[in-house]
Amino acid sequence: MREEKRNKLLILYASQTGNALDAAERIGRESERRGCPVVVRPVDDYDARCLPEEDTVIFVVSTTGQGDTPDSMKVFWRFLLQKSLSKQWLEGVRYAVFGLGDSGYQKFNFVAKKLDNRLLDLGATAVVERGLGDDQHPSGYEGALDPWMRSLWRRLHQIDPSFFPQGPDHVIEEMKLIDQPKVHITYHSIDNAASRLSNASDLEGIQMQLETARSMSARKLSNYNNKAVCFLKMIKNQPLTKSGSGKDVRHFEFEFVSAAIEYEVGDVLEVLPSQDPAAVDTFIQRCNLDPDALITVQHKEMKNYLPDIHKNTTEVPIKLRTFVELTMDVASASPRRYFFEVMSYFATAEHEKERLQYFASPEGRDDLYKYNQKERRTVLEVLEDFPSVQMPFDWLVQLVPPLKTRAFSISSSPLAHPNQVHLTVSVVSWTTPYKRKRMGLCSVWLAGLDPQQGIYIPARFQKGSLPRPPPSVPLILIGPGTGCAPFRGFVEERAIQSSSGPAAPIIFFFGCRNEDDFLYRELWLSHSLNDGVCSEANGGGFYVAFSRKQPQKVYVQHKMLEQSHRIWNLLLSKASIYVAGSATKMPSDVWSTFEEIISKEGEASRDSAANWLKALQRAGRYHVEAWS
Repeated sequence: MREEKRNKLLILYASQTGNALDAAERIGRESERRGCPVVVRPVDDYDARCLPEEDTVIFVVSTTGQGDTPDSMKVFWRFLLQKSLSKQWLEGVRYAVFGLGDSGYQKFNFVAKKLDNRLLDLGATAVVERGLGDDQHPSGYEGALDPWMRSLWRRLHQIDPSFFPQGPDHVIEEMKLIDQPKVHITYHSIDNAASRLSNASDLEGIQMQLETARSMSARKLSNYNNKAVCFLKMIKNQPLTKSGSGKDVRHFEFEFVSAAIEYEVGDVLEVLPSQDPAAVDTFIQRCNLDPDALITVQHKEMKNYLPDIHKNTTEVPIKLRTFVELTMDVASASPRRYFFEVMSYFATAEHEKERLQYFASPEGRDDLYKYNQKERRTVLEVLEDFPSVQMPFDWLVQLVPPLKTRAFSISSSPLAHPNQVHLTVSVVSWTTPYKRKRMGLCSVWLAGLDPQQGIYIPARFQKGSLPRPPPSVPLILIGPGTGCAPFRGFVEERAIQSSSGPAAPIIFFFGCRNEDDFLYRELWLSHSLNDGVCSEANGGGFYVAFSRKQPQKVYVQHKMLEQSHRIWNLLLSKASIYVAGSATKMPSDVWSTFEEIISKEGEASRDSAANWLKALQRAGRYHVEAWS
């Protein structure tokens, strides 16, 4: 059994946003170019009980939030943690781990590190030292991936030359592989196509189009079909910041127009944005495609690739334009390096071919990063920069980044707003190093919607990092800026609970620049008066830090220190801590402030305070939801 598998690599990936999938496919391509067949699978499509039967496994895993495993890895990870697994369970199995993370976070690549340690504990043998990709690197995660792969190929060849029969540095010419896209497009005549999708405008038709298009792309859209999709209708679009404040933060309210989905405070809403119709039309025109063509998209069951478990079996055609609009991010996301490599084979102008080949080479990696990722160039912009390139549609379907949902912390309580869900969204815009204006696809689209239009918005609900607290637990909340979003729901729900029985107090620390971006000002102040859930009289409190209102900057941690005795008393009363907001410095600064408070009020050393805080975290009383 072992002998049959000795020259095949199994690559398992766990991805939250798609980066780990891209890295896994890149490792797979580089392996195949060296003559070694591979199987690339999402970890949630693999039976962990089969691990002892494998010979060599490459794991590519991302870290999400504050050291959390991706959703697709949770079941696999729980299996590996079973105490019944012996220290010899994976004896004879070789493995390598490459992690994707961001060193701006406290628990950098935490998932890759703990997976590596657990595999060692179970008796597996590491082929090479784990690789740790870093979003902060000038070349992104590829800055670590390239040298890690070189080490991996050399070490595998030393262990067993049959992996790479002609050596780890012998690369098969890509042109021999380039005519093998992984998707197959079938074009249908109108006469033979099902008419029910042709011009759907009602909710049922729109839902059918969405499901058909997204199911054809399910290989790229990991576990999309496992999540319940609902449709919402916007009923309120309210600016929360004053004009001229330099920020545009909106309060959105939605009603369910399909069956309502149950959710809790602390949950997350994922919204599928609509693309600019003009950009979609320009992309279709640039690529010489027929927008009205009726197509089905299937993933080929090729040798060395898994059969596509999400293969579309309904064979219901969809308009090409609709497929592009619902699944291919043509005017927001930046393409990957492999996109430039494939483009080079279809470039007819020599100077374009040379530039694309340079971008795809190891030598051109840094220049590609400056041109592409740093500038956030879109697929459409890249194609327009290389006009001689005419890529076949099957390659475009495979390589254009998928249109992804955007996740937002829910800012409402279903107890306070039945049949509704609310969001607090900062409308994203920034300037690139070359002074190009960029806008966030989803936030700008939502901000531009008129509730009177009655647009159907596809969405799905997810558990976030902030579990719903019982009413008996005192809460210490820290949420500067839009970090206050989940806590609006927490406060609303606690207020309702207090009207029908005893409810523990809340102390909330909010931060903003000045009065112009004091989000939900009246709400917080109303709950901090009299016997409100955030009132000092009730054992809680509401404190706002204005960072720009006075000459010296004041942040939430300064206000926390001012109330250190009140915080300490709540901690002694078994309070839970919830932190939400920007992932840059705020979470680590707040952690340090808690250490200082515990050390001072508890008359303990700083190390003891840190250990006390870690024990809180292990007990499920310290929660963080942070975003970049």
